Amino acid sequence: MDIVLVIKAIIMGVVEGLTEFLPISSTGHLILTEHLLGFAGMEDKMKVFEIVIQAGAMMAVIWEFRARIGLVLAGIFSDRVQQRFALNVLIAFLPAAILGLLFSSAIKAHLFAPIPVATAFIVGGFIILWVEKRAKDNPAVERITSLDQITPLDALKIGVAQAFALIPGTSRSGATIMGSMIFGFSRKVATEFSFFLAIPTLIGATVYSLYKDRALLSMDDLSFFTIGTVAAFISAFLCIRWLLRYIMTHTFVVFAWYRIVFGLIVLITGYYGIIVWAD
Repeated sequence: MDIVLVIKAIIMGVVEGLTEFLPISSTGHLILTEHLLGFAGMEDKMKVFEIVIQAGAMMAVIWEFRARIGLVLAGIFSDRVQQRFALNVLIAFLPAAILGLLFSSAIKAHLFAPIPVATAFIVGGFIILWVEKRAKDNPAVERITSLDQITPLDALKIGVAQAFALIPGTSRSGATIMGSMIFGFSRKVATEFSFFLAIPTLIGATVYSLYKDRALLSMDDLSFFTIGTVAAFISAFLCIRWLLRYIMTHTFVVFAWYRIVFGLIVLITGYYGIIVWAD
């Protein structure tokens, strides 16, 4: 593999890791980065790559929360608290999994492009501003301050919210965190549950994509995918550590404005031909 492709794989992995758990859409950033870097003749393969390197980000979550995951695994057959937690994660995972199986091909064919992504960026930014204003004006709506207070019905609601992230540019973490806050989760619990929900979601997406598109891949792609996945793990681990500290004293408003400004830049540069975004 030539050095240029190695650098591109590292860049894509870093972008994935830094954006997967922030409410700014990793898929959207990967699509835009792919168009900027240029992968002529690799378009279909890159759609698989963008999903598979999410496994690196998922492994970062597993490492960061290994203590709680260990408790869940140890008590899965005996501890009611851990059983309910595992059930909640499973329930929240199912809506996006089912809808993804039904509509993933159509979504990849029509929405994996810069303009739809930029539009989703902007819309998502305004939703974050609304959710944060609502939380500030109505602090009493916060009713869940611990992961163990989440009920199966709460988990189902979060699962439905996560399903909106099937639209590229929406953001999986953004949909789950904002959805959780709308349903009464504290900002901290909403963020932590989003991390745990990422584990089955990213595993499922990776396995499904590898199986479904296996004909597009060969052993020659192994090094390219591995480099991207390792880069995603390292950058995601650093991002998780930073975000857990950040939310203790900050809101997500800055990410809302980032989404809006970034989305407008993509639309404006495309409209005036400053950057030729592919359709």
